[in-house]
Amino acid sequence: TGMAILKRGGNAFDAAVATGFTLRVVEPHLNGPGGDLPVVLWSAERGEPLVVCGQGTAPAAATIERFRELGHELVPGTGLLATCVPGAFDGWLLLLRDFGTLGLEDVLEQAIGYAENGYPVIPGMTATIERTEPLLRSWPGSAELYLPAPRPGTLFRNPALAATYRRILEEAGTGSRESRIDRARDAFYRGFVADEIDRFSGVNGGLIAGVDLAGWEATVEPPIVFEYHGYTVCKTGPWGQGPVLLQQLALLAGLDVGSLAVEQPADERAPDD
Repeated sequence: TGMAILKRGGNAFDAAVATGFTLRVVEPHLNGPGGDLPVVLWSAERGEPLVVCGQGTAPAAATIERFRELGHELVPGTGLLATCVPGAFDGWLLLLRDFGTLGLEDVLEQAIGYAENGYPVIPGMTATIERTEPLLRSWPGSAELYLPAPRPGTLFRNPALAATYRRILEEAGTGSRESRIDRARDAFYRGFVADEIDRFSGVNGGLIAGVDLAGWEATVEPPIVFEYHGYTVCKTGPWGQGPVLLQQLALLAGLDVGSLAVEQPADERAPDD
């Protein structure tokens, strides 16, 4: 997908967006349209490293008091109560609008095609579905789509996701590339997608609401940086895991890491070690 976009004349950001949307179709066991998106990028035009924050916030109703009222001491790891605003869609489209050159149809074309016409299942998808089958059975929509687990190499389709992307394209209407991208963002976060999330959450005991989606959008911001032995390492802010790596580099900065011996457990050493 990415190479096809480059051959069509798109730039690296166009290719990244198209690839990202395609991965959210063909690797549903790893990511999806409800996920988040951290991007660390270099813009040749702007001449500086930047970060796209596609990490949605927690719902306004997801307070400590509310979770305790529901009998939880910790936020559940799965299900509607763990849901935050899906940030990936807005993150990808912000990247496309501000740094790309192609239009919505170009970057969604292959994702829609694979969702409508099918793609070959990879073994990891089958294994993940089998491992999480009890959980998937508790979610009717997921059970209908993914169970029984499709076998590796067989053709798999996700028509509902294809229809969602097609409707977003329709609601984006006509006009400039940038205005159509912004209307697509509105369709997701302040239109029919947000309305359906609000409805589903309300009837199934969730905390996320349409107002949570409407009040959030992806942003472009400076990276957090650390100078390490002549390299400037750029990571996301504390909304992601980026600062952890920079802290680890800071701990190592005073050590001559290259001179440290590589130790192996005794039972793994060769006889002459």
